[in-house]
Amino acid sequence: MTDRASSAMLERLRAVEWTGDWDDAVAHVMSRRVLMREYLRRAGMWAQAYSAESAWPFFDATAYVDPKFTLPPETETELQEFLGQATGGDSIKRTCAGAVRMAGLSAQDPLAGGDLPDLYEPLVLFYERGGEFLSDNAGFLDLTGVLLRPGTLQGHLGTPHLSSLEGAMLDALDAAGRITYYMAADRRGPLLRQRVVRGDQINEAFSRDSLHWAPTGALPAAAEKAADFGLVWLDEMEAADFIATALATPGL
Repeated sequence: MTDRASSAMLERLRAVEWTGDWDDAVAHVMSRRVLMREYLRRAGMWAQAYSAESAWPFFDATAYVDPKFTLPPETETELQEFLGQATGGDSIKRTCAGAVRMAGLSAQDPLAGGDLPDLYEPLVLFYERGGEFLSDNAGFLDLTGVLLRPGTLQGHLGTPHLSSLEGAMLDALDAAGRITYYMAADRRGPLLRQRVVRGDQINEAFSRDSLHWAPTGALPAAAEKAADFGLVWLDEMEAADFIATALATPGL
C-alpha cells in the first residue's frame, strides 16, 4: 500500500512539464497563484504543528512527522533518480521528495498528520498546471506571469482557506487581465469580477444558478470605490472558495 501510494505520486511528478510552454503557464497564472497561497497556508499549519517553523515554507514534512519513516528501497531509488534529473531548485526538490514520502507515510499510517489538511496536494496541482516556480534575489516567487512574496508563516495562517481543489474551480479562476473580485455587502452572491485587459474593463458575474461567467453591469473602477456600488472587495481566495462551494451545491 505504501509503495503504491508513493509510486503514484512519483508518477504524477514525472509527468509534469517542469519547463513547459510559457503561454500554457501564463494561462493558468490565476489558479497557480491561489494554489501556491493555499500551499503556503497549509505548510504553515504543518510547520507549526511539528515545530518545523525554521524549515517553512518548502520542506519535507515526513522528517518531522515520523523521522523513522522510509520508503521501500526500490521507490527511494526511483525518487533519487527523479530528483537527480529534476531541473528545478532545491525548494522544488524538497517538496517533491516530501510529496512522495508523505503519500507513502499516509498510506502506512492514515492518522499521520492528524486533522491537518493534505499538505502537498495544492503544490502538486500547481506544478501540474504549469511547471516550476523560481525565487528571485528580491525575495519574490516567480510563478511564471506573476510575482508573489512569500511573506511570513504567521501571515499565511490567516489566509482564507479553500474548501476544494477541484479542477473546475481552478479552471474558472483562469482568465486574462488584472482581476478584482467583488460581492454584495451581504455576501450572498453572485460573485463579480472586473478584468482589465489592455486598458479595457470586462465585468462578469458567476452565480450558483449559472455556474459560469457571464457579462454583468458596471463595477467599481477601483476597490476603494466598492462601497459606492453597495459592494465589498473580495480576496481571490474567498472568490475561489465561493466558486468551489457553488459548484458543489448549485442553486443553493
